[in-house]
Amino acid sequence: MSVGDDIRNKAEELKGETKEHVGDWTDNESMQAEGMADQTKARAKQAGEEVEEAAREVREDVRDAFDR
Repeated sequence: MSVGDDIRNKAEELKGETKEHVGDWTDNESMQAEGMADQTKARAKQAGEEVEEAAREVREDVRDAFDR
């Protein structure tokens, strides 16, 4: 997981939060929902990248164990 991915995901999450708040302030339910969806999408991407990183670490640990 790269720093760039982290920044992109956080930016997408913040964009969603902004949309949700603007939707709250303007009573625009569609914008609120879109903002929540953007946040969920960003969090899902982040979680997926964390799972990939954990899997890489497990593979490395297994390889190291067999190399001994």
